[in-house]
Amino acid sequence: MNSAPRAGRSFPLGAAFDGSGVNFALFSANAENVELCLFDKKGERETDRIALPERTGDIWHGYLPDLEPGMLYGYRVHGPYDPQAGHRFNPHKLLIDPYARALDRPFVWNDRHCGYVLGDARGDLSFDARDNGAIMPKCRVVDPAFDWNGDAHPQIALADTVIYELHVRGHTMRHPAIADRLRGSCAALAHPEIIGHLRALGISAVELLPVHATATTRELQKNGLRDYWGYNSIAFFALEPRYLASGESSEFKRMVRAYHDAGIEIILDVVFNHTGEGDEFGPTLSFRGIDNASYYCLAEDKRRYLDFTGCKNMLNLGHPRVLQMVMDCMRYWVSEMHVDGFRFDLAVSLARERHHFAPRAGFFTCILQDPVLTKAKLIAEPWDLGPDGYQLGASPSGWSEWNDKYRDTMRRFWRGDGGMRGDFARRLGGSSDVFSPSGRGPLASINFVTAHDGFTLEDLVSYAAKHNEANGEDNRDGTGENFSANYGAEGESGDPAIRALRVRQKRNLIATLLFSEGVPMLTAGDELGRTQKGNNNAYCQDNGTSWLDWNAADHDFVEFARLVLRLRTQFPVLRRPRFFDGDLIDGTDAKDIAWLTPEGREFVEADWNRP
Repeated sequence: MNSAPRAGRSFPLGAAFDGSGVNFALFSANAENVELCLFDKKGERETDRIALPERTGDIWHGYLPDLEPGMLYGYRVHGPYDPQAGHRFNPHKLLIDPYARALDRPFVWNDRHCGYVLGDARGDLSFDARDNGAIMPKCRVVDPAFDWNGDAHPQIALADTVIYELHVRGHTMRHPAIADRLRGSCAALAHPEIIGHLRALGISAVELLPVHATATTRELQKNGLRDYWGYNSIAFFALEPRYLASGESSEFKRMVRAYHDAGIEIILDVVFNHTGEGDEFGPTLSFRGIDNASYYCLAEDKRRYLDFTGCKNMLNLGHPRVLQMVMDCMRYWVSEMHVDGFRFDLAVSLARERHHFAPRAGFFTCILQDPVLTKAKLIAEPWDLGPDGYQLGASPSGWSEWNDKYRDTMRRFWRGDGGMRGDFARRLGGSSDVFSPSGRGPLASINFVTAHDGFTLEDLVSYAAKHNEANGEDNRDGTGENFSANYGAEGESGDPAIRALRVRQKRNLIATLLFSEGVPMLTAGDELGRTQKGNNNAYCQDNGTSWLDWNAADHDFVEFARLVLRLRTQFPVLRRPRFFDGDLIDGTDAKDIAWLTPEGREFVEADWNRP
């Protein structure tokens, strides 16, 4: 450092380069002092430690002239280490800026990341004074300048949307046209072969599993595994470094631009309900060390965390600064990274007030009045694990929701379960029983028969039970209620009759999905015949279990998927924004919908009640 730090400004939060220097601003209501740490280009040696010179309200800030993009930094935050009062400050732990735009490396577990001493009889009440600076991911100052070449959001109508859920890494790790050095990256995802496949299939929107920088747990790393899906975010503005072959966030922007050029939107799966820091026995990586009592929902015993997510903590969106971070983050991804929408993991947790789901919670209200975010596609996973945690149909107007009733009904109907006719008809028609009471139409329903969480389509017709032994949890993880069938043999079979029936059932399921009212979502690789060998919870399988095997693609089934997608596009009746009502169409003697027996007679009540 050649120049003394100046007071700078309390906004914007994060590290902002203005062409002459960088302004740093960090929220912490309970800190006593905040130190900015600068590092060498390799992120191995701390070169400067500067106390932020000014505090405005709860924002600590300072301006460093002559600093340029590329500089690596982190924070050390001083304050009380008093877990029983909700405070876990430990200045020996380097912390990630919650607004960091980039990290220099992926997270790797080390016991030094914990603010307490593992193995100490006092547990998390102990204090670990070991420094983790050398091994901690560093934040990188980013220059936001980028030539978008006139790129604009495609703004595809929801009625014309077909979503394809994929994993950035797993989608291209085994693609023969992708160079080894690019596989698993955003650059690989932008390859013409990948985009060409999606266009030929008829996809209009790609939903990316979480791309934010993520942590993995001590237990997974010990077992040679890692958090593959990415639902343990530790930096919501920063991309997971493993997904950037170039190491630069501009790679993601180039990918988005390529998809927009092809008429395909980008939707992000975002995890604002919890973080990768876990419970009181987790590491201190960012929020916990910056202001634990503000960022997290604490139990009555402030040493503990409320957990309605099943992931050991919950972000406290009831705090205005935490809610601001989420809103700022979403606007950043839409305005600066040009994404087109969001799917919110465990969305009920985001809209809890005093522990209970509130349809008019601050989270929903802030989005509905935001001029940027109201233009984005908004999709809720409408449940969590807390009280009144199942809220399918309760999201606000303008939102769509993952419809698990659709998934379960279609699986059970085609498996041959009795008594499913009426429910099948309701789901095929857009689930009016779920969404009509709130005044919404069929486009509120995101229909799917498979997703990343659960069996692939191939495994749905090949396994009667889950086979998650590779996860190291004695097959206890993952749901046991899959509504699947193996049709005579568990797993792969050489029997021609079994194989033919499985293909037929896959066709039934895909055709039903694409001919249903609502917005269809396909899972990447289902059209190829991808199998996970019966693993229905491959969250930690960053290997061939989860990666798409393009060389083993079932090309006949790919062509069938293309056909039904073309039919959906060809016939507007399959993409209605309003529910059928069974009444006569004006000026005709035909109803807008009729259900017929195989003999051509319209259904009567007794037909609906047949098993």
